Amino acid sequence: ELENQLTAKSKTLDELKQSLALNGSAEQTPEAQSLRIAELCEMKDSIVNQVAQLKASMESILEQWRAYDEIYAEVSLMTTRYLYCIDQCKPSGEEVSLEALKKQVKTLQ
Repeated sequence: ELENQLTAKSKTLDELKQSLALNGSAEQTPEAQSLRIAELCEMKDSIVNQVAQLKASMESILEQWRAYDEIYAEVSLMTTRYLYCIDQCKPSGEEVSLEALKKQVKTLQ
């Protein structure tokens, strides 16, 4: 939405520049020039406000990504631990013998 507004403002500025070039600045009355200056100042203020809103929005998004990265690191570590435990708990052969289970319990302790 902000991009569309900025694009529209840029087009308006381009049109103003073209009309100024066609009319010539010497031919315009001081009143018309002051109106154009006021209009351009309003556009600039609007853009400044939009940039401030965008910065605030981006800060919020960056904070959410930081939280995501922290949680992802925790989950990744826990997953690695679980996979290691599962790997250690697997019987060494296809047949599960009492001796193999005792050995695994001893290893885990």
